[in-house]
Amino acid sequence: MTQMMQHCAGLKTKRNEAFLAIAESLRPDLYCEIRHPVGLIETVADAQELHGWKAVQAGEKEDIYQQVIKPGEEFIVDLGTHCVGYITLSFESVGSPPDAPAHVQLIFGETLAEMAEPFSEYQGWLSSSWLQQEDIYIDVLPATLSLSRRYCCRYVKVRVISTSPKFNLRLRDIHIQHVSSADMTSLLPLMTQDSLLKRIDDVSVLTLHNCMQDVFEDGPKRDRRLWLGDLRLQAQVAYYTFEGSADLVKRCLYLFAGVTREDGLVSANLFMKPDVIPDDTFLFDYSLFFVSTLHDYVQVTQDLSTLADLWPTAYRQIELALEHVDDRGIIQDQDYWWSFVDWHDALNKQASSQGIFIYVLSHAINLARLIDREKIIFLEKVQDELKANALKILWDEEKKFFISGKEKQISFASQVWLILSEVGDKEFRKKLIERLYNYPPEIKLRTPYMMHHFIDALMQEGEVERAIMEIKRYWGGMIKLGADTFWELFDPDNLNHSPYGSKIINSYCHAWSCTPAYFIRKYSL
Repeated sequence: MTQMMQHCAGLKTKRNEAFLAIAESLRPDLYCEIRHPVGLIETVADAQELHGWKAVQAGEKEDIYQQVIKPGEEFIVDLGTHCVGYITLSFESVGSPPDAPAHVQLIFGETLAEMAEPFSEYQGWLSSSWLQQEDIYIDVLPATLSLSRRYCCRYVKVRVISTSPKFNLRLRDIHIQHVSSADMTSLLPLMTQDSLLKRIDDVSVLTLHNCMQDVFEDGPKRDRRLWLGDLRLQAQVAYYTFEGSADLVKRCLYLFAGVTREDGLVSANLFMKPDVIPDDTFLFDYSLFFVSTLHDYVQVTQDLSTLADLWPTAYRQIELALEHVDDRGIIQDQDYWWSFVDWHDALNKQASSQGIFIYVLSHAINLARLIDREKIIFLEKVQDELKANALKILWDEEKKFFISGKEKQISFASQVWLILSEVGDKEFRKKLIERLYNYPPEIKLRTPYMMHHFIDALMQEGEVERAIMEIKRYWGGMIKLGADTFWELFDPDNLNHSPYGSKIINSYCHAWSCTPAYFIRKYSL
């Protein structure tokens, strides 16, 4: 049984203090912008809107500071766009001198559902502590409070729980220090003349901006961690958007190489505080993507010194992945969460993982040409065998699709990854794309992460118009539903879908969803 994924209390790790010191030297400064609210809103049930709620304007920004708020009353402040940072509020009393503390509850939300649906009814399986709320007690009024926790929101609900019968409250100020390590003044220009693609690019850029903190976070609301699958895609976008962002990619690469499992396997994600700690989650595809992220970084920067440092870590991921190839030359399937690929409970990961390994080997071969030429022949031989065996064993000639797992599942993801890995010749792959459109598999794509790879496959095979159509349909679909930043999950057929059991715990500013900007800018769409 593979040890690719572990969940254990006593994970043995290997630390490279020199690598961690390099990473620390690359810690970025954070830029701060003060943002004030644009007005007040109320939530109104509407089945035609996202999650069944729409916003109705309830007041201009000056009205925020005119209201006298009694116990049991509340209002919702609209910051105008998605923000990440630190909230400051000022309150004063109205009436007699305060003779008791004031108890105020604040609820922060990326979406209207978080404003409208009580957190007390949350039934998801992720910890409810990720729901953004704070209870504060004010002993002396007037008072200015700067909250120490970082919040991620567009909306702030202010609810007065209790005062005394002798006084009420009035808000005198509320603003957020919006923080990011991305400097908006360094944003590279956009060339597209297409208005929808321009809007999609704007939202993509804000999504990436809000996820760029002292590392590339997967999501500023939840998990706030450095995940390798997200990092790879964020880095691709960052190179085409924020000038100078390669240093943050370099920092993240050294962090992953600096804390590995004892045998050298790179963790799927890292915790950054109180110290750099690798999670005890190991995923076949994510560990391999260390190679691809390093490859892309070296392509952009020509930083051969970093390549010399990190090539042994990258090559070790290839060696460890080879342990999962069976005697037929096919990646062994597993019955637990061993490879990510996409958030889909029914998805079998075997064929996709075969494609991912082949895909990553292309990047390893390119790196070997720069740093370790004696390994080229071996890597090419492994890649050729994996390709040949994918066609021999995973291709179903009758169904004209790749199959995966003992149930011979046909999924969208399996086809996408074996196209991206260039299994079969150009004509074979072109026919497979046509078949995907004419006979779409029942197991569809669920996330912007997997949609990115579908777009990438289309672009690779010269299907530019289809790629543009899919970008407009999918990411444009989020914009039509009011997205300020792009979401962790988007299933147009089920807008309430959540792998965690509740839509309000989903992340609505998520790193892996920012990639339209990469395609729009790289290919001048």
